[in-house]
Amino acid sequence: MSTQTATVNKTEKRVNVRYLTVTAMLSAVAYILMFLDFSVPFMPAFIKMDLSELPALIGSFAMGPLCGVVVCLIKNVLHLFITTTGGVGELSNFILGVAFVLPAGLIYKHKKNRKSALIGSLTGAAFMGIFSIVSNYFLVYPVYYNFMPEEVILAAYQAILPSVKNILQCLICFNMPFTIIKGMFSVVITFLTYKHISPILKGSQNR
Repeated sequence: MSTQTATVNKTEKRVNVRYLTVTAMLSAVAYILMFLDFSVPFMPAFIKMDLSELPALIGSFAMGPLCGVVVCLIKNVLHLFITTTGGVGELSNFILGVAFVLPAGLIYKHKKNRKSALIGSLTGAAFMGIFSIVSNYFLVYPVYYNFMPEEVILAAYQAILPSVKNILQCLICFNMPFTIIKGMFSVVITFLTYKHISPILKGSQNR
């Protein structure tokens, strides 16, 4: 084996170790953030706000979109051990997290600059909000109905906005804007912190 080949293999091994380490670290932070959820005004009590997508978005920018997806997966797999939703909440969190960080990471990967990061983040947040209608209506809520009847869920929304007549209207009026705003919180924090933490995540050789 030539010296050049050995050097390349050593570099690749170092990169792989860093990738796994950063992914694991971000997953742990995301898992912790899932516990810091809270209710918000004008939303039913069973819908919570949290910032657990933030580490996944940072990972998607720093290490690539696959890292963001893996962070979303690991945090929810870990949360399954203490789930109170029979796994439905974790499934929804994973689906919407991927809908957010994957488009953002792919756009940023194509052209790595601040403008691309902003476009990717906003696109991801918007897509997550729109996709939340589809995923909740056809997948998540039908599973929820096994634990909480549709009429009870609808009544929780109607207590806030009596004019909504069905679950689809609720998802459009409540869940979509809520999900977009949730994503925007992660976008803002990422833009405030990414420049400072990116060299640490990527390694000093990338400073």
